[in-house]
Parts: sequence; C-alpha cells; structure tokens
Amino acid sequence: MSNEHILSILKNKIKTIDKGDHAIHVVGPIKLPVELDGETVTFQWYSWLRRDIQKSESVEELITELNQVHYADFQQSSVLVYGDFEHEEEVLIRMHSICHTGDIFGSQRCDCGFQLKQSMRMIMAHGAGALFYLANHEGRGIGLFSKAMAYLLQEEGLDTVDANLELGFAEDARDYSEAIDVLKLLRQAPVSIITNNPRKVEALRDAGMNITSRVPLWGEASVHNEKYLTTKVARSGHFERELAVK
Repeated sequence: MSNEHILSILKNKIKTIDKGDHAIHVVGPIKLPVELDGETVTFQWYSWLRRDIQKSESVEELITELNQVHYADFQQSSVLVYGDFEHEEEVLIRMHSICHTGDIFGSQRCDCGFQLKQSMRMIMAHGAGALFYLANHEGRGIGLFSKAMAYLLQEEGLDTVDANLELGFAEDARDYSEAIDVLKLLRQAPVSIITNNPRKVEALRDAGMNITSRVPLWGEASVHNEKYLTTKVARSGHFERELAVK
C-alpha cells in the first residue's frame, strides 16, 4: 500500500480530543473477538494516547512518530465496547483499573481478575456497554514496581492503604479524567456504572456525566483476600456487603 492509502485508512479511525495543554488521540473501533465462557463474543476495541500540546496534534505526525517514540515503554489505556453503546437507552460501563497480578496471573490476593471477567459478562448480558481498561492505575496509581514493594509491606501486616501511605503515595492516586473524556466522545446519554467504589461515581458526576444507577460487583472472599476486601470498605469507603470467608 502507498503511504497515502495507509494514512487515509488510519485517519478515518483516529479522533482527537483537544484538552488545551494536551491532546488525547482515540483510535478505533476495531473488531475484537473475545473468548468468554466458551463463547466467542465480538467487542469493539478502542485505545487512546495522551500527547503534550507542544507536539503536533496532526494525525499524520502522530503516525510518523509511532516508530520514533518508544510508546511501548509507557502505558496506554483502552476500552471494550459491546452493542450499540452510543444509542442504546440503557448501557453499563466499568472503569477497571489494571491489575497485572490479578488480571493476568489470577492472583487471589485481590478480586480484580474476577471483576474484569464478570463485568464483561454483565455488559454482554445487558446488551450494550463499555469496559474501560485503565493502564496507569496499577496499585491504585502507584505503578507495578511500587505495588510489589507495597505487597511486601502487606506481608508484614500493613493493609493496602497503609502500605501505600508508608511508601509516600496517596491512599488512592487514580485519575479518571482521560477515561471520562473518551466516554463522552463515545456516548452522550446516561450510563449505569458497575462499581463498589463511590469515588468512581463521584468522579463521573463531577465531570458532568449522568449516572442513572450503580451496579455492585463483589466476588467471593477467601483467606487470601479477606483483609483486602474488608480494607476497601473500612478504609477506602467502598459500599459494604457481607463477606463469607471460604
């Protein structure tokens, strides 16, 4: 293919959100068949990239820059969209913070892996929705290496909140602003959010999103994650539910 043809293909799939001091480039939709409980389910996948304003916002320069700037060294977020997300009257969304240990390895120290798959099931069953996978949220925003150190402190008795604080971080350093910008790009109508965290609801409402309802998402507690789950409620303000330890 000629460079002009490649550019014409990609330009039609990239939208830019101008934030004044930076730009957010959103690429998609891309058909993504996903294996879910033995069934192949097709989602529409988008990814986005933040670039400083001193770099050109043009799509042509963005594409030329891709193999010159090592974007693989940085984290980029994405979103899985199912059904007619833009126009359906009622949709579900999930703002899912990346969890390398839970999402990939199936760690039982948290409930993240369960929440990831279960929210995909809920969105599919509902008929329309979007799962935002937030790649800079590891360890509540402290990064994977720092999360590993926090885990070592937790093994010595600290809970998840105190471990982050002892390392000099905020209790929760996550920022939802970019994801909300992309959500507004994809849908203007109200949404229902899958979460146990009131801060996520507040973040969307503060940004002007109309949240019609909150859908809880709790997995089973075990001896491995009981302290983690109770800390979410007792220290981080998550909505409460009874936890039956297995």
